Amino acid sequence: MARSTGDDGASSLDSDTPSEVAVALNEADDGLAEAIESALAGRSDLVAVGVPLALLPPILDARERTEADAPWRVACRPGVADALGRALVLGTAVAEAIDGGAIELRTEAEPRARAAESDAGRILFASAERVDAVAGPEGDRTLVTEAAPARVAPAARSMRERFAAAAPASVEMPGRSRLLAGARETLDDRFADDVAAVLGALPYGAVGRTGELTDRTLLTALAARHDHLLWDLRRWIGTGTEPDDGSGEGEGVGIAAGQDLTGDRRVLVQRGLIEAIKVPAGAGRPRLRLRAIDDALLRATPEEVLSVLRGRFALPVDEDGRVRDLPGGDERRPVWDRPRRDKN
Repeated sequence: MARSTGDDGASSLDSDTPSEVAVALNEADDGLAEAIESALAGRSDLVAVGVPLALLPPILDARERTEADAPWRVACRPGVADALGRALVLGTAVAEAIDGGAIELRTEAEPRARAAESDAGRILFASAERVDAVAGPEGDRTLVTEAAPARVAPAARSMRERFAAAAPASVEMPGRSRLLAGARETLDDRFADDVAAVLGALPYGAVGRTGELTDRTLLTALAARHDHLLWDLRRWIGTGTEPDDGSGEGEGVGIAAGQDLTGDRRVLVQRGLIEAIKVPAGAGRPRLRLRAIDDALLRATPEEVLSVLRGRFALPVDEDGRVRDLPGGDERRPVWDRPRRDKN
C-alpha cells in the first residue's frame, strides 16, 4: 500500500491539475499525519470521528500496522466518501480495508446540524485506554492525549454514540483485490501486474479525475503497453450492464463509465504515445486495439509510467493537440499516417 508521506501531494502537483487528495494533503498541517499514525498504530477497538480526507492516509497506514480482529470505526466529514470515488490510489486502498473488515466507514452530518454537541466537528480518536484530539488553530494543529480513566470512559462513550448516529458510507471505487482480479479475468496477468505495481508505488494523491492526465489516462496507457482492445478495457473499468451499442461499458469493477475513456485514448494518440488500430469484429463497428508506440513508455517500469506521461503532457502542442517537433515522430506514427518520402 502507498505510504502517506509529505510527498503525496507534491508529486501530483507536477501535473497540470492536482487531484482532490493532493490538494487536501498539501493543505494539511506538517507533522500532524505522522503524529496520528504513530498514536493510532497498535490500538484495538478504535473509534474516529470528524475525519477529513487528508487524515485517512495515516489512519490506513496505522491500521495496516495493527493486528486487531474488530474493525476500526471511522466517521468522516461530509463529502469524503464521494471524493474517494474519484481517487484511484486512495479510494481503492480504503475500499480494500472496508472489504477486508479492517475499517467500517460512515459519514457524519454537517457540524452545524450537531451544534448542540460540545465536540461537534472536532477530530477525535478513542480506544479503551486513551482519547486523542486534534487541537490548535488552522495551520498549526497538533494531537493532544487524555489517558485519565475517569475522563476517557465518558469521552469514548460519546464518540461511539456520535459514530452510531453517522450514516453508513460506501466508496464508489473497487477494493484493490477485486480491481486486480477483474483485470486478470478481463485483460491478462501482465496488465494486472502493472496495475498492482502502480498502485503499490504511487503516493495517495498522485493522480485524480481532473485535467488532461487522469487516472483513466494512466490505465489506458498501461493497457496500450500490452496491446489490449479498448473494448476490453472498457468492460473492465466500467459499471452497469452491457449496452446494446457494444460500447464496452459492461459489468466491470466500477472505476468510471466505459465511454469516458474516449477522450483519454484520443489525447494519448495526439501526443504520440499510443496508436489505436481498427480491428474487424464481424457485424458493427470495428474495435480499436491500443498499442504503445513511444519508446520511453514501452521501456518504463510500471512505476515509471506516470512520470513518462507527465513529461510528454508537459510538452507544447499544436492546435490539433499533437506534440510539436516530436523527436522521431514519423517513426512512431502508424505507417499509413506517415508522410510520403521522395525516393530520390
